Amino acid sequence: MERIQGKAIFHGIAIGKLSVYGKKRQRVKRQKAACAEHEKERYFTARDQAAAQLREIYKKAVQEVGELNAQIFQVHAMMLEDDDYNESVLNMIATQGVNAEYAVAKTGDNFAEMFAAMEDEYFKARSADIRDISDRVLAALTGAGPAAVMTEPVILAAYDLAPSETIQLDKRLLLAFVTEVGSTNSHTAILARSMNIPALTGIRLSEDWDGKPAAVDGDTGTLYIEPDEAVLETLRRKQKEHEDARALLLELKNKETITGDGRKVHLYANIGSTGDLASVLENDAEGIGLFRTEFLYLEKDHFPTEQEQFQAYKTVVETMAGRKVIFRTLDIGADKQVDYFGLDKEENPAMGYRAIRICLDRTDIFKTQLRAILRASAYGSLAIMFPMIISKQEILEAKRILEQIRLELEQEGLPYRDVEVGIMIETPAAAIISDELAGEVDFFSIGTNDLTQYVLAADRQNPKLDACYDAHHPAVLRLIEQVVQNGHAGGAWVGICGELGADTSLTEWFVQIGVDELSVTPSMVLPVRKVIRDIGRT
Repeated sequence: MERIQGKAIFHGIAIGKLSVYGKKRQRVKRQKAACAEHEKERYFTARDQAAAQLREIYKKAVQEVGELNAQIFQVHAMMLEDDDYNESVLNMIATQGVNAEYAVAKTGDNFAEMFAAMEDEYFKARSADIRDISDRVLAALTGAGPAAVMTEPVILAAYDLAPSETIQLDKRLLLAFVTEVGSTNSHTAILARSMNIPALTGIRLSEDWDGKPAAVDGDTGTLYIEPDEAVLETLRRKQKEHEDARALLLELKNKETITGDGRKVHLYANIGSTGDLASVLENDAEGIGLFRTEFLYLEKDHFPTEQEQFQAYKTVVETMAGRKVIFRTLDIGADKQVDYFGLDKEENPAMGYRAIRICLDRTDIFKTQLRAILRASAYGSLAIMFPMIISKQEILEAKRILEQIRLELEQEGLPYRDVEVGIMIETPAAAIISDELAGEVDFFSIGTNDLTQYVLAADRQNPKLDACYDAHHPAVLRLIEQVVQNGHAGGAWVGICGELGADTSLTEWFVQIGVDELSVTPSMVLPVRKVIRDIGRT
């Protein structure tokens, strides 16, 4: 038996046969083209075919992992339309007289190497995206078939898996997957968690493993090759415990989220689109603590109109039938780029022109969204939350614009209801001056993902910094406690909407320091409810 220690991406136990996916870059020969125009036409056809495939992958991803996690495939489709990328391919065909395959492969390598050489980790990550879309166009040019084909249930082992490869895997036959490279915060890792598939990374592979019996322990991050009977017995017992625990959790549906000593905690869900509503209801969330409105912008090739937004927001509040929905206003920028916004490339986009900074600068976009949200308030219970706040002045300006919209709707005779107004505490600045900000809002929602990376100066997308990105760091936890205290002192209720909200090792501590609301991914609602209900019960 061989035991290999890696990093856990998603929990769970899998026992089965290993299938080693030896993905190889497509070998492309430089050839002299008889007709440059013909090669250009071949390229355009292949590019269009690749774009059509991405649209289908996106639709599949929306159904399986939700709108938010599917957005990476829209980003890939937009990359295919990038002027610099296309001009490089076409110029190479025209000036060098080469075949389309070579032009695509060379352009992909050049752009990938350019991004990989950048210091900023966000742009470094785009290197893998460039290679992914170039490989897709090459496959269309050469007629290559699907990369990984499974005919029986397997544990898939690969050096790496691109997001598009991950989402195309047959979930019915995929017991688990392990990779050699990749961050626990990568797009592929996020997809694995959304698909509820045990997954590991940091596993050095061997082609000799192909076909061998294996087991994955997603709780400890361990891969066993040819496990002995003692290990198998332990893992089967853990597997049964997982299944029993899930069955017990289902008994918590329609139960209150309340501690043994009577402390009520509101337990909401984070979602990215109307397509996630079924999961919210299935897992019995009490409301939506974070609705990421930018999905409407990411899925379109134009600014969504007020009516388009209104219909989407109205659907959400009507579906939630009186349960609160907190709409976070537009958070475009950083890793969420939209071509038609015309945003400049930035050296450090995570701390650049994004979120409320764009909204307060381009008020026409902001006002359209606020009108749509306020109009939707007439159909249910909703609140508005402003992201990426660093100052009191930003809050006052955002509220001034919101008040202007209220007056406009009254003058036009359009119905709306009074709504709670809150902010995300995700910058150290907002956390430190939260005592000054509390009096200006109804609530705080602590975005622990960004707060952690800003406090620790550790990019959460960079696998080399996994050890540095520690959401349990005393500096992060002290700031969270400080924000809760300052919020309550100023009359604001305080929630958690980052991934830390679903960290059950901290749930009791959150209750102890007075957190009023936790908003988690829908699948974690019942596990967190169980922990809260067990507090104070012996």
